[in-house]
Amino acid sequence: MNTTAKLPIGIEDFEDIRRNGFYYVDKTALIKDLLESWGGINLFTRPRRFGKSLNMNMLKYFFEYGCDSQLFEGLAISAETQLCQEYMGKYPVISITLKDICGNDYKTALEMLRSVIGRESMRFQFLLGSDTLTAQEKAAYEQLITIDTTNRQMFSMSNGALASSLLTLCDVLHKHYGQKAILLIDEYDVPLDKAQHFGYYDEMVSLIRSFSARR
Repeated sequence: MNTTAKLPIGIEDFEDIRRNGFYYVDKTALIKDLLESWGGINLFTRPRRFGKSLNMNMLKYFFEYGCDSQLFEGLAISAETQLCQEYMGKYPVISITLKDICGNDYKTALEMLRSVIGRESMRFQFLLGSDTLTAQEKAAYEQLITIDTTNRQMFSMSNGALASSLLTLCDVLHKHYGQKAILLIDEYDVPLDKAQHFGYYDEMVSLIRSFSARR
């Protein structure tokens, strides 16, 4: 055991932990389990402080295009050569956490959600120059990243664009890459819990359901 390793207190970024000598409890065998029981939707339910957020972040680093395989050297998944060759770094990945969607009212929660979706969408601004997307598809994507001209810290997407934002992002990434996107949503229950506490549960449930609606 490396006694010089540091404890990753409050750190949920897999790359940060692996590059900076923090202790890491190897849970990468989860990747193999996930691939061998592949489903359209997978729900991870574990107790608090089990490491769900770190696991989700680890999945992002494994599957996303541009994956640095060195991050996984010496870990359990690295022994699965076939799986690594087939799946490591082969997907567009959308990753959001809803842990900060804690508005005291629905309007505030919507603004917080716009910010989460908008910031993640901005990682893919290369889509605006994509040769495979139509002008209409680029315009739909651009709605997700447009900043409010009166408040430079807020995104201006309409409620309709917000409701379909994840589907839009999945669609344009699929079209650009020719590969379906992986969507990771962490702490999905937080906005529902806050909505129940502050009295706008029905509105929030309707919005969250729209995220998973299929065309």
